[in-house]
This record gives sequence, structure tokens and C-alpha cells, in this order.
Amino acid sequence: ERLPRDAHTNMALFQRGEGARFTGKTDPVMEKFNNSLHVDRVMWESDLDGSIAYSQCIEAAGVLSAEEGTSIRSGLESIRAEWAAGTFVVCEGDEDIHTANERRLTELIGAAGGKVHTGRSRNDQVVTDVRLHLRGTCEKLGGLLRGLIQVAAKRAAAEADIIMPGYTHLQSAQPIRWGHWLLAHAWSWKRDAERLEQAAARMNECPLGCGALAGNPFGIDREALSDSLGFTRPVHNSID
Repeated sequence: ERLPRDAHTNMALFQRGEGARFTGKTDPVMEKFNNSLHVDRVMWESDLDGSIAYSQCIEAAGVLSAEEGTSIRSGLESIRAEWAAGTFVVCEGDEDIHTANERRLTELIGAAGGKVHTGRSRNDQVVTDVRLHLRGTCEKLGGLLRGLIQVAAKRAAAEADIIMPGYTHLQSAQPIRWGHWLLAHAWSWKRDAERLEQAAARMNECPLGCGALAGNPFGIDREALSDSLGFTRPVHNSID
């Protein structure tokens, strides 16, 4: 029995001439409109991390054999090495980072590569990739901001005796210390860092395993999946 296909899978089948409705090739304008690889390729590592974790889950659920799971994860790690080295080759038909990685996986390990998406939808895959990528970006930016704040604090302390004019309404007003002015920016940067931390905390729930709409059909362990990707918990509602 064939599993239901999501819209992305149907589109790929139509492009290969396997769809039931379309017999011709997709218009180049539509292909260009539908292509997002130039934007979402930055999520290559998040996409691989999600697929590795998901393969472990569906292997534990009995969907993959141990041999298939090991082969899939080995192939995904090879793809990681290609992206990291800048040697990954994008091919025609790679409309997004997900199709690019899955196409390459199948090239490397054969038909078993197609099983990595079993029971998963582009819906929960994409949202998971975005959350993983943004979480990492928030952590990186937060670290840079904390470093900037430390520099400002050290400069303010070391140069405490420097006096400068304070301005109000574009006119010189009371004299102030340079360090006082500098730390005004540091306090603003601190609030920015706090906003990033709060955003990362709010997005740190795992949507993988929600499927296209109403969950995964194979009874996977969503708690284990969430933990393996460093999320706080799975999302409570698959539609949210």
C-alpha cells in the first residue's frame, strides 16, 4: 500500500512525468518561482541534523532496518562533509535544500536513501529546519553581543576620566563621562541579547513528528526525537 504523498512529493513526480494530471514539463517560470535553494541552502546543516535524528526514530519504530539506518546516517554525514568543504554539487531539479540533500543521499547509498522521508512531511521538516537554524543563529548573535558588551564595559572602566559633552535637541548640554555614554549602548545591546534568548526559548519546541497535519503514522518516540535535537519538548499541537 502506498503512503499518502504531500504536495512537494507530487510536484516532484509531476516534474518527472509520473503525475496523473500533468503530461508536459513544468514551465521554466514556475520552476524558478518554486525554487528556494538560493535562500534555504543556509540551512543545510540543520536539514541534515533533522534527517539523522529522524532516521534514528523511524529505525527504532521498525520502519528502517538497522542496516538501512546506518547506511542513511553514513550517507548524510558524507553530505555534511561535502557542504562543509564547499564541494556539494547542486543539480538541476534541486528546488530546495531538502530535495538537494535527499537527491544526493540516494546517489550515495541507493534506494534506501528514499526511505529517510518515510512518514515525514515537508511541513514538519521545514519548520524543524527553520527552528534549528534560527536557534543556532540566536545563540551565535547572542554570543557576539555579550562579547561587545564586555568590550564596552572594559573601555568604560579604563577610560572613566574622559569627559565629553552630552547632547539634547542637537545642542551641547551637560558634560558627561564617555564611559556613561558608551554604557548606554551596552544596556541597549543587553536588551537585544535578552530578546534573542527569549526568541530562542520560544522556538525551542520540536515540530518534527507532527507530519503534514495530524501526526506521524508509525508511532515514533517524539520525546526522544526532541531530545536528540536539543529541543526542550515536542510541540503540544501538531496543527500549531
